[in-house]
Amino acid sequence: MKTKLLLSLTSAICVLTQTAWSEDKVVIRFGHFPNITHAQGVIAHALTRQGKGWFEQRLGPNVEIQWFTYNAGPSAMEAIFARSLDLTYVGQGPALNAHFKSNGAEVRVISGAANAGAALLVGGNSTIKNAADFRGKRIATPQLGNTQDISCRAWLKGKGFKVTQTGGDVSVLPTNNPDQLALLQNGGVDAVWTVEPWVTRLEREAKARIFLEDKDVITTWLVSSVNFLNSKRDLTKKIAAANIELTDWIQKNADEAQKLLIDELKAETRTTFAPEDVAQAWKRINFTTTVPNELVTKAVQDGKDAGFFKGNTDTSKLIEVP
Repeated sequence: MKTKLLLSLTSAICVLTQTAWSEDKVVIRFGHFPNITHAQGVIAHALTRQGKGWFEQRLGPNVEIQWFTYNAGPSAMEAIFARSLDLTYVGQGPALNAHFKSNGAEVRVISGAANAGAALLVGGNSTIKNAADFRGKRIATPQLGNTQDISCRAWLKGKGFKVTQTGGDVSVLPTNNPDQLALLQNGGVDAVWTVEPWVTRLEREAKARIFLEDKDVITTWLVSSVNFLNSKRDLTKKIAAANIELTDWIQKNADEAQKLLIDELKAETRTTFAPEDVAQAWKRINFTTTVPNELVTKAVQDGKDAGFFKGNTDTSKLIEVP
């Protein structure tokens, strides 16, 4: 009788323990793009896939990371608004646009990730030699309102061109990164403003020529929804710290980081990236968790010039280190 009672108590304790663990379990929905400039997200996704989660090891056993990939920033910001995403690596333009549209109520930048790594390219045999030669031409960008799209439109306006969403002196055509290669090769577009690894691929596979390298730009930062930050502040603090650690590891272990990234990009895009291409692209990117104020100011001005940021553009609440 005592044995049966002991077994019953033991069974009950196990059930209660499992129930408590289940109730305490936290699922974090984390986004990134399949780009080299989102290396922290790509590599962390790879380690999760291998059961060696970078963030998981630093957040505790009751935390599960679910990874989601996006082609460009506006889609990720829509997911934040829809409460279907908690954090994401994203470009400066979409994050700023989301911040302003929500009157500062929906997103916070909790850390930097990468600067530079973007460029404007023209065909190898292109007659475009200076800015004035872009009149009447077609430039592809990854997505309407993403960081490179905004940078492109702001740059064109600064050169005196009138650019609208549907035309103007220069046509800016939102085009998925993988489709830009064929379009530039067959003359569907005259130029491409994009980001690594596509810059290097266009150089090598389409024999494209870099007309302008965009170095003074926040290419990627780590953004949290305000809802997640406020409700899981301790976890958010650990995530920001883990991102700093990961960025430091990437800087010090470039060869291993590149291998992890190449394998993960193949898994996510079904595209093979040559190691030499990734190594070349790596040189253009500054992996850093610092968010320079002057680049934030420039990003806001670019968004205004491109016609995306209107009304209140207060960034006083944008950056919040947990």
